[in-house]
Amino acid sequence: MNQIELDYLRRVEALPAETQQLLLIAAAEPIGDVALLTRAAELMGIDAAAGTPAEVAGLITIGTRVHFRHPLVRSAVYRMAVPDNRRNVHRALADATDPQADRVRRAWHLANASAGPDEIVAAELEHSADRAQTRGGVAAAAAFLERAAQLTPDPARRGTRALTAARAKYQAGGYDAALDLLNAAELSPLDERGLARSKLLRAQIVLASTSAGAALPLLYQAGKHLELLDPGLARATYRDALSAATMVGRPPSGAQLADVALAVLGAPPGPPPERNELLLSGVATVATKGYSAGVPVVRQALDAFRVDGILGEEALGWLSFASHMAPLVWDFGNWSALSAKLVELARETGALSVLPSALHMLVSNRAAAGELAAAEALLAEAVTIGEVTGSRFFAQYAALVLEPWKGRETATRQVIEAVTREVALQGEGELDIAAQWASAVLYNGLGRYEEAYGAAERGSEHPQELAGPTMGSLIELVEAAARSRRPVRAAEAAQRIDEMAQASGTDWALGTSASMRGQVNDGPAAETLYREAIERLERTEARMMLARSRLLYGEWLRRENRRMDAREHLGVAYEMLSQMGAEAFAERARRELQATGEKVSKRTAEARATLTTQEVQIARLAGEGLTNPEIGSQLFISPRTVEWHLRKVFGKLGIVSRKQLRATLLEGTGAMA
Repeated sequence: MNQIELDYLRRVEALPAETQQLLLIAAAEPIGDVALLTRAAELMGIDAAAGTPAEVAGLITIGTRVHFRHPLVRSAVYRMAVPDNRRNVHRALADATDPQADRVRRAWHLANASAGPDEIVAAELEHSADRAQTRGGVAAAAAFLERAAQLTPDPARRGTRALTAARAKYQAGGYDAALDLLNAAELSPLDERGLARSKLLRAQIVLASTSAGAALPLLYQAGKHLELLDPGLARATYRDALSAATMVGRPPSGAQLADVALAVLGAPPGPPPERNELLLSGVATVATKGYSAGVPVVRQALDAFRVDGILGEEALGWLSFASHMAPLVWDFGNWSALSAKLVELARETGALSVLPSALHMLVSNRAAAGELAAAEALLAEAVTIGEVTGSRFFAQYAALVLEPWKGRETATRQVIEAVTREVALQGEGELDIAAQWASAVLYNGLGRYEEAYGAAERGSEHPQELAGPTMGSLIELVEAAARSRRPVRAAEAAQRIDEMAQASGTDWALGTSASMRGQVNDGPAAETLYREAIERLERTEARMMLARSRLLYGEWLRRENRRMDAREHLGVAYEMLSQMGAEAFAERARRELQATGEKVSKRTAEARATLTTQEVQIARLAGEGLTNPEIGSQLFISPRTVEWHLRKVFGKLGIVSRKQLRATLLEGTGAMA
């Protein structure tokens, strides 16, 4: 039980015994049916008025339906009950349920009222899992399948059902429970295909909960094992292996990106639809034959994913892969559309195995679009999910993507240090590359070009077109090298970017390339390139690169002593970057404007003083002397989440301690957004 659930549990234990019993009935009945709750309570001799203390405590609302204050209240109530009490409650709910009108729900309650194996009930649960998923998402289906496995008397059939349940638990983000079910399944007499699926699922759990580097060799071996047993599943396995390989960059040992790509190109083709095969072969071609050979195929496949409808479990895996590949071929439109669709689908289905990585992709996308506030809200969601599932891997990675753009050195260094610790534990290649990229963005924004150059150089040491942070480091390398008087190195990096841009052909790619080449040219050639960059980028969502290109052009114009022209572009850059919340780059633009003779005041203080509603609540409670656990208890969040929000509050208000909060808020600088 996590800290959030423990906080709720303490609230529940303070209630009268009859109220706790009514809460348990409500927790055991997942639909929120008030009539059913009332009938079951009557069967157990409990008055309906027993719910009033729980409503007063803010834990539950009983109106037209039963609503818990938070899903974790429900789980805390249910988990605190002793087994006999839970069985009695489910028996009452089964007796109160009409077997004709709701056969599925009655089977669920009968199953949980059972103390021993029962094949009839187990088969009914297995049969009803799809309908349960339609009603309550993958977590509900996982619960049906897990209980079906527990009630199965035959060992072979129990193993198969345990394997199916493990997969559903994994999809719902219950990684520990999934591993327990996997271990149970492998103790049963599984056939060869079952054993192969078990190995695959174990690898997928590692990818979602631990690291891409640890999962890559497991996925590669699982794909090899499945080629003859299930070609379609083998292709999906190689898909996940390719994703892991692009995340990990260059693993120190074991399977590499090229190994997976060759396996893809040599394996039997998978089933329709064609877009899946097109995307997989296109990415494999990039890895084996070069960027220009595979990019057109990848872009064609991405267009098909955007246009065609995609549903179900199959959609989560392939849509995730497509979203991950879109920015690597400089396709901003599909990156935005597919990553947003993936997040929406993962939320709708409750697929917590996919949602953290989907949020990371959308955070990256919104940051590149200059929507840092939207990206921060998505990051907060990823942090919460990480706490619930026990896997903070993608939340840390998403923070690493966002913080450098805001230009706050302390916050960025804290995130980098957290990720670096993860690197040391897991040996993650790309996470280290991503940390170098983050440092380079931060220091370029702050105008500390020697430090930016060192980080960007380390981040691009092993050029690999299918590793996003490597491409990002090349972009930062051009600016850092040009500003630190390393023209040859800047030109080399700009040339590498242009080669990829020409192969991609998108305005995002070509506009970025023009901006990079503008920095390594002089005179009319530089001006032509900067104008091309702005013209192309204005046709895209890549607002962050557009703002930076205007900044670079304005700085170049000022150095050319064209002050009036410089003011136009620097002024636009300053407005854009300030509105985005990219404080360091905005300050660079402000200083350049001042150098042209323009008078301009800072806007960072106003930006720092704007707190969200929740941040104001937390800041006020902390200013009143409450501890993080006490604040979390009042606001139904964990102490870790309170700490995370307070760090943001300190940065926005420009303070360093809790003692300063009360005075700062009383002065009125903590206005809500």
